[in-house]
Amino acid sequence: MKDDACICFLQWALPLLHMRWPGFRKVRGQVCKRLARRLEELQLANLKDYRSHLLDNPLEWHILDSMCRITISRFYRDRGVYNNLQSQIFPELIDNAKLRGDKNLSCWCIGGASGEEPYSVSLLWELSGLERKGIDLKILATEVDQAMINRARVGCYPASSIRELPALMMGRAFSLQGGRLCLKEKYKERVHFLQQDIRNEQPAATFDLILCRNLVFTYFSEELQEEIGQEIIERLTPGGFLVLGTHERFPKTLKDLTQCLQGQSIIKKEGGKISRDKQTR
Repeated sequence: MKDDACICFLQWALPLLHMRWPGFRKVRGQVCKRLARRLEELQLANLKDYRSHLLDNPLEWHILDSMCRITISRFYRDRGVYNNLQSQIFPELIDNAKLRGDKNLSCWCIGGASGEEPYSVSLLWELSGLERKGIDLKILATEVDQAMINRARVGCYPASSIRELPALMMGRAFSLQGGRLCLKEKYKERVHFLQQDIRNEQPAATFDLILCRNLVFTYFSEELQEEIGQEIIERLTPGGFLVLGTHERFPKTLKDLTQCLQGQSIIKKEGGKISRDKQTR
């Protein structure tokens, strides 16, 4: 399949799926390979024929939607985010929880993929001393693809997936099994996986920390970003933090959020008690 033909097709199809082409530009290769395999399965000659197939078979749009899921992920992706979680965000959340007399914090990872991000948060909490502050952390990871959740629950990864982890975490948290690095059970226990499509449903609970990185605000249409963004705000506790992807921005039409760390896509919901003056400027 020629790249130009795939680009032309995606520029036509993505808006009809409430997605945006700019988000797919650099990762289109993954989708184009899936499209090529789908053409072979359907015995279609080209994407022009596939377009006709889509128009004649409405259920095929669901298959196309599944082919547009980008599964690129790794442990400690964008290390600066985790450094900020450790040095500033978690300490403030812990202090505020103590002021409330609460012994628990909650985190929601949207688009948990094969577990790389929620497990990274768990490792950070367990191995950086945060768990000794008298506060417990529970992590919910939602993911639309059940196959990805199944992989996450197994918790075994190629070396390339954990290459960005700090050496201490890598050495203490993983064991080599059959050529793959497998996360030890104690570091998986605080993470719960739930199959959900963020476009259709969200957890009923509220959270002190929400990570929504490289999904909603990269791939979805602006209209859908606003709709889902409002749902996210409603599930963030006052004083809680929302972490976006490094190059993502939250819709300006949505209120009650304050830019927290300059140069980082980390923002805070207004209304919570702030215990550290250096946090918000």
